[in-house]
Amino acid sequence: MHDLIAITALGGLEPRVDTVAGTILSENPGLALASVHARMGHEDACRAHLADLLDGQVPEVGRTVLRDPEAAFWTGPDQWMVGAPFDTHEDLAAELKARFGDTASVSEQTDAWACFDLRGPGMEAVIELLCPINIRQMQTGDAQRTSIHHLGCFVLRRDPSDWARILGPRASATSLHHAVLSAMRSAL
Repeated sequence: MHDLIAITALGGLEPRVDTVAGTILSENPGLALASVHARMGHEDACRAHLADLLDGQVPEVGRTVLRDPEAAFWTGPDQWMVGAPFDTHEDLAAELKARFGDTASVSEQTDAWACFDLRGPGMEAVIELLCPINIRQMQTGDAQRTSIHHLGCFVLRRDPSDWARILGPRASATSLHHAVLSAMRSAL
């Protein structure tokens, strides 16, 4: 089959964008993702490869390294999620496997996660309705794992300060979008 058409996590040909009172919720299908897990006995070597990729930095607990084009955030002990623009990193997992070799297990995550960017003056009020994290104390580069509408999600505080990125399971993208949009309508 050569007549397949790529669709977004919400099932559209174009990313969905919703605006409520100046706060914008954007579906972001342009993110390539791969998980990196250090293999037992290779933790230091894995960290060295990750630091090399991220200009000498390795995300620690609750943190991200926001770098262009690759960025990463901590997901567990010696585990990280690496992201990059899909247009230039369609084979991100393969690129990382080549870089890390036997020091890490790398798995493709692009199609497992839906990404939504929430931007604007009401972002903090919306996040407060969605989940039990203290978004007002989070700084640029902070990352929290949380539950939104019974879904395990990550919330990343981006720059500028009125921007949060929400990653949730792609299979439940419609439910996650509904929860965020409902919170926007309630909070704003």
